[in-house]
Parts: sequence; C-alpha cells; structure tokens
Amino acid sequence: MPSEFSLSQNYPNPFNPSTTIKYSIPSLGMLHETSQQIQLKVYDILGKEVATLVNENQKPGFYKINFNASNLSSGIYFYALKVGSFFQTKKMILLR
Repeated sequence: MPSEFSLSQNYPNPFNPSTTIKYSIPSLGMLHETSQQIQLKVYDILGKEVATLVNENQKPGFYKINFNASNLSSGIYFYALKVGSFFQTKKMILLR
C-alpha cells in the first residue's frame, strides 16, 4: 500500500502521441477499503482543460493510465491530480 499521495512524471516525455501517467493513493487509516474521489485532468499552456482522464472514486493503491493526445497539437501541457486537499501538477511535452 502506498504511504503517501504521489504523481509521477509521465513516460515518455516528450511524447507522440501517447504517454503513461502513474499515481498512487494511500490508505486513510485502518480501513484500506475506503475509496476517495480522484480527479486527473490535462490542461493546455493557458490553463484550459483539454481532457479528463479520471473522475471517479478509487480505492488506495497504485494506478497508471495511458493518455492519447492524437487530437491535440504540439506544445506544453500540464496534468493535475486532485484528491481532497491534495493537489499536484506536472508538465509534459507533446511533439509531433
């Protein structure tokens, strides 16, 4: 079980057209089955949301998701993980 929230750097980075994003959700206490509302979103350089990758309740554990950006143009994008009061952002580069 993870001991803390984490959002890993996507791989590969730069990427074309898909990349993998990994994150982890720790247990909130004695009950390892407690699920939490998870949001993982992608934003363009101007802060406009371009994709929602995850928006659901998830149990503690390690997760990875594939992001296909074939419909987006080259540039810098940000992905953000929000779980309760935890919020973390990373940068990724899409090269065509």
